[in-house]
Amino acid sequence: MRRALYSWAFNKNAWEQKPADDWQHALDWIKRNSLPVSSLEEADVLRRALDALCRKLDGKPASAKTARRKRAASNEALNTAVEKGYFADNPLNGIRWNTPTVNDEVDPVAVPNPLQVARLLSAVGQQRGRGPHLEAFFGCMYYAAMRPAEVIHLRIEQCHLPKTGWGLLNLSGGVVAAGKDWTDDGEVYEVHSLKRRAATATRPVPIPPHFVSMLRAHIDRFGVARDGRLFRNRAGNCVEAGAYGITWSRARKYVLTRTEIAMGLAKRPYDLRHAGISFWLHSGVDPAGCVRQAGHSIHVLFKHYAKFLDGVQEQANRLIEQSMEEWNRVSQGAGPTR
Repeated sequence: MRRALYSWAFNKNAWEQKPADDWQHALDWIKRNSLPVSSLEEADVLRRALDALCRKLDGKPASAKTARRKRAASNEALNTAVEKGYFADNPLNGIRWNTPTVNDEVDPVAVPNPLQVARLLSAVGQQRGRGPHLEAFFGCMYYAAMRPAEVIHLRIEQCHLPKTGWGLLNLSGGVVAAGKDWTDDGEVYEVHSLKRRAATATRPVPIPPHFVSMLRAHIDRFGVARDGRLFRNRAGNCVEAGAYGITWSRARKYVLTRTEIAMGLAKRPYDLRHAGISFWLHSGVDPAGCVRQAGHSIHVLFKHYAKFLDGVQEQANRLIEQSMEEWNRVSQGAGPTR
């Protein structure tokens, strides 16, 4: 049934052909056992549907993020139903239902420090097969706090990599795997603009000399794809999440201690982005500067990195206190300190 829905019923590109016989059998069953759309105007029906979104196929509770994502998708579907004339208003607007609470704060326990990141990246480079090619790939997530989609999209023309000193990556978008059945041109991947940015927006990210050297070494060793991408698979296509996820998992088991693994240190590659932003904050980078380089809002920064901002606030308090002491000395007739 899931295959019939995903591959035919929900995919308008497939409607030009009749569904396969086994899919048609499943679709007929679904039609017979489905409620009419109009029943979603009943609060009890809609509430049961929302409750079902909070469960996995085995009946166990889904994560809060999964439930919220599905609720958002349902809301968009109902908005489309309003546009098509099935409802006068979105039924969700009048329903009283508590969305599961999500803990969005980054857990400091799971965030690796610079020494641990160095160990992990080195371990990635020592993995067989794609490992050496992915060392700089994961380095982008840490040293430039890039999202995986942005790393996959990174091209040589976006990189300013001087022989000495700091470099610059001028990010302009990300690659998302949509599946060839779900794209207008039949390609597996789609290039999207930067997250929540205009199509032509760019985001410059300074990178330290150590990482500049790492990227230069990567390019010297592996070259670039025909379209200039720094990272690719053996066939020259985009790096797949499943592939780099396997390499990351192996590297963690290879280099981390049992305690570090048990505490969930750097459990996901995305934790490298969290680690990079957290280190910027720990180093005293102004939150506004972190926002510009990370590519998210100041609201997200304060919401996700509250525990790390405590240290930034303490440092700011010390600077303010020092400045006040300086003004007090001046007001009392003492000269400014040198």
